[in-house]
Amino acid sequence: MRTITKKPEILAPAGTLEKLKTAIIYGADAVYIGGNQFGLRSRAGNFTYDEMREGVDFSKQHNAKVYVAANMVAHEGDVDGAGEFFRTLKEIGIHAVIVSDPALIEICATEAPGLPIHLSTQASATNYETLNFWHSEGLERVVLAREVSMEEIKEIRQKTDVEIEAFIHGAMCISYSGRCTLSNHMSNRDANRGGCSQSCRWKYGLFEVPQPGERLSFLAGEPEEDFSMSAVDMSMIRHIPDLVENGVDSLKIEGRMKSIHYVSTVANVYRQAIDAYCNDPDRYEFKQEWEDELWKVAQRELAVGFYYGTPTEDEQLFGERRKIPAYSFIGQVLEYDEETRIATIQQRNAFAVGDEIEFYGPGFSHLDQTIEYLWDEEGSPINRAPNAMMIVKMKVNAPVKPYDMMRKIK
Repeated sequence: MRTITKKPEILAPAGTLEKLKTAIIYGADAVYIGGNQFGLRSRAGNFTYDEMREGVDFSKQHNAKVYVAANMVAHEGDVDGAGEFFRTLKEIGIHAVIVSDPALIEICATEAPGLPIHLSTQASATNYETLNFWHSEGLERVVLAREVSMEEIKEIRQKTDVEIEAFIHGAMCISYSGRCTLSNHMSNRDANRGGCSQSCRWKYGLFEVPQPGERLSFLAGEPEEDFSMSAVDMSMIRHIPDLVENGVDSLKIEGRMKSIHYVSTVANVYRQAIDAYCNDPDRYEFKQEWEDELWKVAQRELAVGFYYGTPTEDEQLFGERRKIPAYSFIGQVLEYDEETRIATIQQRNAFAVGDEIEFYGPGFSHLDQTIEYLWDEEGSPINRAPNAMMIVKMKVNAPVKPYDMMRKIK
């Protein structure tokens, strides 16, 4: 039986320490985080140095890795302190940094030699010559531009030994490789220095400026329907064989600002699919339940981006959603008492006695049940858990574990 021993890495987003731990527990081989400088997610829960240390310690305990995104496009003055930043990351034990600006790459290479550098997707690497150039500059991995096709990946793999990282799931930027200035123009927030206001996802109307004496002529948008300039989200869950066989080393999930519900679900699903294919590729079968699981956290429709052709209007956000998630995230298991079969839950969204819920956990475990009894932290019976982050207890029909999550059917 053929097996694939060199499995591609599952690389998950971690906007906070909680998300880092969740991603790793749910199957991620590595996570990428941001520090308080030099990244592109100023509104994410970026990490202090102490949090990075804790994250690295946790990752080592689970044989995982932590990368730091420092992928901003630097302007004058933006590189101040970069040398100390990279030296500190190396001392902490960060496994690699993700960088796009050549100045920051040079500073990292000279000030923190030995700290591996990965080229960010912001650098728009789309061909093997580009990968070989960056390899000659000392970089060991390149995150491909999202415009690269599967056929191009195949050729790149044949002509370079550089590690290839590619996005497989999450939001798609409407701009080329994410290098957008629309936010700068619309809201004076620099998308390439961490301040993107996602202007592309605003609602717009398209109209023709009238000549004197003429009425305003709408071409699209109001009064009929607003539109955005947004792409649907990416999902490559049906195409794991192509990604593995074409030599992609790291499969990247987007979403440092997404919830632990999203991170746990997506990492869990791709862990199942990748393990199933690599363990027995010749008899691999796609399971519809994997895609169904992803829809429980989907924000938008799902497509495959540029992998198999240029996206059409069907891969853009027009009109009503074609499919709407049926579940909401309501809680996380903190403890479970085997003798009483009572679980201690941290509430994340309101739920009540009588709700139909689903527990899920690492390894793709699932448990459906109806809530029959609830108690507050002092043991008093309650009918609802309406307060954010409140601690409640409930009877469960089968064993659950800490880090298991709860969903409610809408």
